[in-house]
Amino acid sequence: MMKSHSIPLRSSWVMTCAFEQSRSEMVACGGLDNLCSIYRITQPQTTRGSSELAGHDGYLSCCRFLDEFKILTTSGDSTCCLWEIERNETVRSFADHTGDVMGVAISPTNRNVFVTGSCDATIKLWDLRLPYPIITLQGHDSDINSVVFCPNGVDFGTGSDDSTCQLYDIRCFMCINKFKSEKILCGVTSVSVSRAGRVLFAGMDDFNCYCWDMTKDGMTTLPLWTLSGHDNRVSCIDVCPSGECVCTGSWDTLLKIWS
Repeated sequence: MMKSHSIPLRSSWVMTCAFEQSRSEMVACGGLDNLCSIYRITQPQTTRGSSELAGHDGYLSCCRFLDEFKILTTSGDSTCCLWEIERNETVRSFADHTGDVMGVAISPTNRNVFVTGSCDATIKLWDLRLPYPIITLQGHDSDINSVVFCPNGVDFGTGSDDSTCQLYDIRCFMCINKFKSEKILCGVTSVSVSRAGRVLFAGMDDFNCYCWDMTKDGMTTLPLWTLSGHDNRVSCIDVCPSGECVCTGSWDTLLKIWS
C-alpha cells in the first residue's frame, strides 16, 4: 500500500476524518481546534484547506460527508450540524442531546436519515428536514462512542463505554440484539458492519477488535473472531467498500488491515 497524499494540518489533535466517496476529491478532518477542515486532493500536493467550517463551541468528534456539497459534524458542544461546504455555512443545527455527541451515521438507503450517539447515553434518530429528532432511544448505561448503519438502511449498531454493542431497528424503534461477554470489561470505542450486514466489528479499549454474528443472540454466544495485534486501544475501525478487509486504527500509532 502506497501513500498518495500528505496533508499538513493546522492542529495535531485530530479526532475524526472522512472521505467523500461520490467523486473521491475531498477529505475532511477535525478535533480539538473545533473546526472541520476540508481538503481537495485533486492536486499532487495539498497544503491548505479549501474550506474551514467554524461554528461549534466544542471539539469535533465526528464528520461524515452526505455528498460533495454537504457534510454532517458532531461535537462536544452537544450538537450536530449540517454544513454547505462551498459557502462555509451551517444549514441546520440539531440540538437535543444533553452530553457530548460522539458519533453520527447516515443511512445508506435514505440520505435524509441519520443517527447520533452521545455521552448522555442516548441515540437519536433524525431527519435532515426536521430540527428535532424523530425519536430518542435508550438502552446503554454509559457514553455511546460510535454508531453505524447496516447496509440495509434499517438496522444500526452502537458501541458504548458500558462494554456492550447494541443493534436497533428503525422500523420498530427498538433494540433487537445486544452483544456482551463477561470476559470483556472495557469500553467500546468504535463499531463497523460487514458489507453483507451479518458481522458487527467492535474496536475496544483492551487493544482488541471483536467480531460478532448479528444473526445470533449476542448475550449467549461468543464473538466469531478476535482480532489481536495492537499494543494500545483500538480507536477506530471500518470495512472497505468491497467488503474484503477491515482496517483498525490504534493509539499505538498503527493502522492494521485484516482480511
